[in-house]
Amino acid sequence: MAENIEKRPYKANLEVYSETLQRLAEKDSGIIAVTSDSRGSGKLVPFGEKYPEQIIEVGIAEQNLVGVAAGLASCGKKVFATSPACFLSARALEQIKNDVAYSNNPVNVVGISAGVSYGALGTTHHSLHDYAVLRAIHNIIVVAPADNYETEQAIQQAADWPEPVYLRFGKKAMPFLKDDEKDEVFKLGKGRVITKGDDAVIIACGETVYPALEAASVLETEGIATMVISMHTIKPLDTGLLKKAAEKCKVVVTVEEHSVNGGLGEACAAYLMQHSIFRPVKIMGIPDEYTVTGSQTEIFNHYGINKTGISDAVKNLLQNVSMDKADK
Repeated sequence: MAENIEKRPYKANLEVYSETLQRLAEKDSGIIAVTSDSRGSGKLVPFGEKYPEQIIEVGIAEQNLVGVAAGLASCGKKVFATSPACFLSARALEQIKNDVAYSNNPVNVVGISAGVSYGALGTTHHSLHDYAVLRAIHNIIVVAPADNYETEQAIQQAADWPEPVYLRFGKKAMPFLKDDEKDEVFKLGKGRVITKGDDAVIIACGETVYPALEAASVLETEGIATMVISMHTIKPLDTGLLKKAAEKCKVVVTVEEHSVNGGLGEACAAYLMQHSIFRPVKIMGIPDEYTVTGSQTEIFNHYGINKTGISDAVKNLLQNVSMDKADK
C-alpha cells in the first residue's frame, strides 16, 4: 500500500495546478488566471511569463478578484480566480454567492494554501470553514483533490465545467495514492476507491487521504480490511458510493482538514442517518476551537490526523461494535 507509492516522484498539488493551467492556455487563449497578489504563492509566475495577456493581478482585493472573474466568465472566458482559501472564502463570500453562484457564471474559484497549510501563521490564516460555507451555497461544486493525478484531472475537467467550481489546494507535496493511475477514470462528483475492504471504510478528502491510506496499511497488518475512499468532491457528495461502502463495512470514519462542523464528515453522517443506514461513525478533523500553532504536520499530529490516530479511531469503533454484539 502506502509504502510502495513513496518511490514515485511527486510534487505539491499547487505546482501541478500551475503546470496544467499552462498546458490548457497553450491551446486555449480563453484561459484566464486572476490573482489577488497571489501570483507567487499560487505558483503562477511561470504562467504569467508565458501568457502575460492571460493573467490579471487585482492586488490584495478578494472581492474585486471574484467580481472581475465573474465578469470575464460572463463573456465566455474560462477563469481561474486564485487566492488564499482563508481570505477568498471569507472576504469574498458575498461575491461568490451573488456574482458567481447566483448569477451562474462558471468561475473556477481556487483556494490555495488551504486548511492549516499556513501552519505557524495561525488561525487568521487557516481555512477551516470553507467547505461549510460553500456547501450552503446553491450552484457551486466543492472539490479538494488529494494527489497530483487528481489535481491534474480536476483542473482539466473544471476548465470546461458549465457551473461554478471551488477548488481547494494545500501546500505540501502529495504522494500518489496508487502505483499507476493510467487506467483510472476520474470524474468530478464521483468518489475514488483507493483500497478495498469490508471491515471499515475511511472516507477522506484532500491532503488527509494519504494519512488515511497509511492508516489502512497499519490496519492491514492487524488483519483489518479497510476501504479507503478519496471523496475529492465534497459537494455534490457521491451518495451512491457512500451508501455501498457503509452497507458493506461495519464502521465509517471520515477525515478532513476542516472543522468537524459542516464539512465532509457531517455531509456523510447526515446522508446515512436520513436514509436509515445506521453505522457507527467517527468524524475526524479540527474540533470546535482555535487551532494550536505549528506546522501542518504538527497540527495534524496534535489532532490525531495521522496513521496512528486514524487507525486507532477505526479500531475503537470496531471494538465498540464487538462489545455491543457481546452485550446482546
